[in-house]
Amino acid sequence: MKKQVLLWLALFSISCQALQAQHKFKAIKAGKVIDVVQGKVLTNQIILIDSTQIVDIGPSLAIPQGAEVIDLSTSTVLPGLMDCHTHLSGQPGDNYYEDMFRKTPIDAAVVAHLYAKRTLDAGFTMVRDLGGSNLIDVSLRNAINAGTIPGPRMLVATFALSATGGHGDPTTGFSPDLDFKGNKDYTGVADGPEEIRKRVRNNVKYGADWIKVLATAGVLSEEGSAGAALYSLDELKAVVDEAHRWGRNVAAHAHGAEGIKLAIQAGVTSIEHGSLLDEEGIRMMKKNGTWLVADIYDDDYILSEYAKKGFPEKILEKERSVGRLQRENFQKAVKAGVKVAYGTDAAVYPHGGNGKQFFYMVKFGLTPMQAIQSATINAADLLAWKDRTGSITKGKLADIVAVQGDPLADITVLEKVKFVMKEGTVYKNELGK
Repeated sequence: MKKQVLLWLALFSISCQALQAQHKFKAIKAGKVIDVVQGKVLTNQIILIDSTQIVDIGPSLAIPQGAEVIDLSTSTVLPGLMDCHTHLSGQPGDNYYEDMFRKTPIDAAVVAHLYAKRTLDAGFTMVRDLGGSNLIDVSLRNAINAGTIPGPRMLVATFALSATGGHGDPTTGFSPDLDFKGNKDYTGVADGPEEIRKRVRNNVKYGADWIKVLATAGVLSEEGSAGAALYSLDELKAVVDEAHRWGRNVAAHAHGAEGIKLAIQAGVTSIEHGSLLDEEGIRMMKKNGTWLVADIYDDDYILSEYAKKGFPEKILEKERSVGRLQRENFQKAVKAGVKVAYGTDAAVYPHGGNGKQFFYMVKFGLTPMQAIQSATINAADLLAWKDRTGSITKGKLADIVAVQGDPLADITVLEKVKFVMKEGTVYKNELGK
């Protein structure tokens, strides 16, 4: 009987070791962990990871035999960061008109994977990509999901819905003699509720996770103003109603106060930019629980670099007219308690610089902890992924980053992320061994 018990124990031990090897356990020794749920810092934590998931976190956990140990004991560890407004399928080159007329969709597609990798290396393990041409965003998302290329987890919007002559109409500002050829399904231009409903369905058909609507004019396009409301309330309600019918939420690009309020009234989930948000709009956002995703870093980069790239003066003048006001209104919204999620409009600036906005969010009203929460647990809430990511919590995906230094004392250390893990796989490690 004793021999049988010993044999059973030996077999059990072997099977446990085999199971541990099969599950690919990792253990992170973390000096500091930012608990974004409680808004506090934990010290000397062990984070146990089984394949893609966090299985436990605590100060004195036993590390399974054979687990890979990652030593981040002198670092600050955070959940993977999220950018809720990117465009990974492109970024401006050195010449505005060359980008417009000499480059093909293939030129954009062959470099998009570089932008995805730079974003992941910057510590952003998930993004909401709000509009891309020629379904490059869909193909990029699918390749990342398949493990073909490295990049952040992507939720994509495909073609942004735009009124004729609006921010998303590629012919705006150019001669009517120019023939913009292409598949007419590969556009979001639509007028009137019925056309809009068809465009929403078209986007869902091609793989959109979100629907984006351009409720107002924009800055980096050739309309006359940045803030004019371009869709009626009935049209915006059609966007939201049809998106919800297909299980999608709506993000509204909106600079002007009237367009912002119409979009809120229509039931959109988030307002992007929000540059000319007024007091009434702030009250409506609070009442409806509408999220604000404001790209308040970009003004500096646009005014510093875009003239060199040959952008028309009327575009630069629009930026001058809204950039300062956007930051002031962001500050008012924060003070009023509007829900804020992190979003940078990446592509306006070179990809990989996503972390530069943290400084501006703190400068214009958020505490360092709130800024970090905007890019983690709050972003996950906006994206309806809060049950799967957004915090270093048992049962969630192992999306984890680390920095050298204390971002609560100096938020700019988040511009230099040194360690990146997404779903348990380490993509960058300049700290631990």
